[in-house]
Amino acid sequence: MIPDILHGSRALSARRQAVLDYVTAHGCVLIQDLLVQFTMTRAAMNRDLHALATQGLIRKVGESVTTLSNAVAASSIMLRARQAVQEKLGITAIAAGLIEEGDTIALDDSTTSRFLSERLPAIGQLTVVTNSLGISTKIGRSRDISLIALGGRYNPTFDAFLGVLCERSVTSLRINTLFMSTSAIHGLSAYHQDEDLIKAKSALMNMADRRVLMVDSRKFGISALNHLANLTDFDAVITDSGLPDNVADKMMGAGVKLHIADISAKDMPIAMMA
Repeated sequence: MIPDILHGSRALSARRQAVLDYVTAHGCVLIQDLLVQFTMTRAAMNRDLHALATQGLIRKVGESVTTLSNAVAASSIMLRARQAVQEKLGITAIAAGLIEEGDTIALDDSTTSRFLSERLPAIGQLTVVTNSLGISTKIGRSRDISLIALGGRYNPTFDAFLGVLCERSVTSLRINTLFMSTSAIHGLSAYHQDEDLIKAKSALMNMADRRVLMVDSRKFGISALNHLANLTDFDAVITDSGLPDNVADKMMGAGVKLHIADISAKDMPIAMMA
């Protein structure tokens, strides 16, 4: 059974997941590097590392943190897929409504995009571009979906192909709509902890006529070191009704085109547009 790290606040859970992803991607990381990467105090970082170590997800050795097995990377993917499930269902219901039969769409490696991929066969004939191995495997045999899988160097932490080959292959394509996510929203900007992932997402953004950011409310108010994009760079930002009203008001006041999935409704999912 995969350990459940969903204790405490949702923002705290998302932060610990981001730390786990970063350590898993790098294998061995100095605690000092983590403090810089996530702009955290030593006390807060120690609490997060202790929680992750207690659940058997990392090992703390002196001033270093390590993971030893690809099984941890696989667990990281599965853990993310189990988090904020209702939120992702509501978000992807809105996202699916933005897709029309015959479109060429792109899905990034995020677990939210995996949820969206489950809805695609019901839409009809589509061309889907993705660097996600999991999504490619899931929809590759669908009769109505023409799959374009982006190659590159496989990263087990994100179950995705990254690197120069991935980035270059995107430049020969034209995409109607890109659907993507990220690990952190701070202020009016999106951030991610992995530089290679940012390069792949940015390459997809550059070739898309329309960009849609899907991000559940627990990711707001946390940060990672690397800036991905401003929220106003997206044609739509889809989140859920767990987002505080003052945060939503600030975003809309800045010109962010915000869509909110009402996850409190009995007949899930119901979408409301802000």
